[in-house]
Amino acid sequence: MTAYHEREIVPALLDALESMPVVVLTGMRQVGKSTLLQKQEELKHRTYVSLDDFARREEARANPEAFLREEALTIDEVQKCPELLEVIKQAVDRDRKPGRFLLSGSANLLLLGKVTESLAGRAVYLTLHPFNRREIHRNVTPEPFILKFFKGLKIPRKGASAAPLKPCEIVTGGMPSVCLQESPNASLWFRGFEQTYLERDVRELSQIADLVSFRRLLHLATFRAGQLLNASELARDAGMKTATVSRYLNLMEVSFVIRRLIPYLSNPSSRLIKSPKLFFSDSGLACHLAGIEKLAPSPDEPLRGAMFENYVLQNLSAILEAHAPGVNLYFWNIQGRHEVDLVLEKGRELLALELKAASRWNKRDFSGLRAFLSSHPRCKAGILAYNGMEAVQLEDRLWAIPLGLLLS
Repeated sequence: MTAYHEREIVPALLDALESMPVVVLTGMRQVGKSTLLQKQEELKHRTYVSLDDFARREEARANPEAFLREEALTIDEVQKCPELLEVIKQAVDRDRKPGRFLLSGSANLLLLGKVTESLAGRAVYLTLHPFNRREIHRNVTPEPFILKFFKGLKIPRKGASAAPLKPCEIVTGGMPSVCLQESPNASLWFRGFEQTYLERDVRELSQIADLVSFRRLLHLATFRAGQLLNASELARDAGMKTATVSRYLNLMEVSFVIRRLIPYLSNPSSRLIKSPKLFFSDSGLACHLAGIEKLAPSPDEPLRGAMFENYVLQNLSAILEAHAPGVNLYFWNIQGRHEVDLVLEKGRELLALELKAASRWNKRDFSGLRAFLSSHPRCKAGILAYNGMEAVQLEDRLWAIPLGLLLS
């Protein structure tokens, strides 16, 4: 059995337990939530209960007040008994002792229609993402490079190079059973995950009779990864109504299978009315659904760039969730003219990232970054993150940095 790997989110989780009466850990199915809750040393003193257990679930429904009497209670898969949240709310209103309840679930509790009480002001929500490279390599202690660079715009002399990302890392992704090689057959594991997701999560979240259509849309969505999301076009290709596609996409997002990245605009209120980009929470799952087994640098693989971009986004999301939850992620697009893959916003400061799967770059690759820097003077730097080995500063606010270094 694979030894337990420390997760990036742990310090933030422990800090939250010191200050809030309810802490909610959410994330995609099989991403490692239960393992963290049971194996992390600082959490072993807590009483752990999983509502996947039918008997405990019925016990919680029959007598919720008695069920919640424990001083430090961890409840896994809490979405299976949403009526508990009302009793937890009442218990917290009587006693706001920090760390009373640690809740976990595979669906976004903020969006579940069954949850009528939100625990507003009583809970903090954290998301556990698929494994990132730092976690896989057991290197979560050092401060992440992206945050150090954001603060000082400097690269230590000894840290100016990094090994390129291997295409197999993107195809493998960050699901623990696959990236830690706990499962001998990754393809078989992903097929099992897909089947379980369709038969359990989707049906628990919504009464969907036509799982065949939902599965077809799930596969079609992978070919839009990294692209602007147009629900009408996707509905046409899937042979469905646009309203149905929108509802299915919402279900995929609620269950953390996909995420929508909104555009960065000078007027924040406008961000919500422009088309988002579609990404998957795990590049390995996206590759499986798209039928990709290898990501060779070939014109025969049009999704190579999109899958690299997806992998970088999921890594950065995990790092920022754990260390800098106040940093927001966007993309920037001036239709038909310029684009920047990622924009990091921290207060009034910005950092622009253009992602490139190739090991070399040329001057044309910086056009989007130059345009963004020109139109946004408060942007601290523009980074071309490429799959090479050496970091180079080209101008005062313009850098080329290896992807391997960016994600370290």
